[in-house]
Amino acid sequence: MSSGRRTLFGAGFARLFARGWLGAGYLFLYLPIVALVIYSFNDSPLPSVWAGFTLKWYAKLATDNEMLSGLWLSLKIAFFTACGSVVLGTLAAFALVKYTRFRGRTLFGGMVSAPLVMPEVIVGLSLLLMLVSVQRALGFPERGTLTIWLGHLLLGMAYATVVVQARLQELNPQLEEAAMDLGARPAQVFTLVTLPMIAQSLVSAWLLTFTISLDDVVLSAFLSGPGSTTMPLVIFSRARLGVNPSVNAMATVIITIVFIGVITASYLIARAERERSRAMAQAQRDGG
Repeated sequence: MSSGRRTLFGAGFARLFARGWLGAGYLFLYLPIVALVIYSFNDSPLPSVWAGFTLKWYAKLATDNEMLSGLWLSLKIAFFTACGSVVLGTLAAFALVKYTRFRGRTLFGGMVSAPLVMPEVIVGLSLLLMLVSVQRALGFPERGTLTIWLGHLLLGMAYATVVVQARLQELNPQLEEAAMDLGARPAQVFTLVTLPMIAQSLVSAWLLTFTISLDDVVLSAFLSGPGSTTMPLVIFSRARLGVNPSVNAMATVIITIVFIGVITASYLIARAERERSRAMAQAQRDGG
């Protein structure tokens, strides 16, 4: 066999090997999700026995007030957590990127990143102790929706800061300087120049923090109170007694919503990027 054939064979084997590992990785990640969706249509209450196709678990889910109220509470908390995390994370990222020298910068950066490296059990316990102390001193807040939101906001802000900070570090500062030289005020520079360039990272941070808040169990378990049980806590409490197929139905609904949301967001981000690239190319042609 010639060296050329050996090289071609080696390249083909490496390509096949890489594709095989990639396929195995995808199967490992997504096959359980596919199985969950399939068994949400199983007529048998036992997850190990297939008894035929049915939609009765979805009909039962429609009358499951505990699960639906938990889902609604989780969606509300996740929405406000994502919005608050993006705002606070953007402010923190601007402080770390745009103002490289100020007293306490190292401590500030460490405190912002601390929730990322600390176990959620420690974060939840520390927040619980602090909120209990505040409640004893001031009579507010009681454990419930507000305390869960505060805990999720603390964790989400750290993730949002990392995402936005990475995007800000890639921006060309000359664009903002040029806008200021042309007479734009700092607020106008942010809204007209900086914000459009970091819009994709803001959307990514929003989706990431929304997802993290929606499926959080540890912080919610520490910070929840009577009448404020989120959907993950409901599922976790039921899973200890055996997974009810209605839980599979709820998970399938969530998967469908998330899938549609991710596809829609990806399409909108890609379209905005194409429009921005065309506008920049048109500006370069007009300038030339």
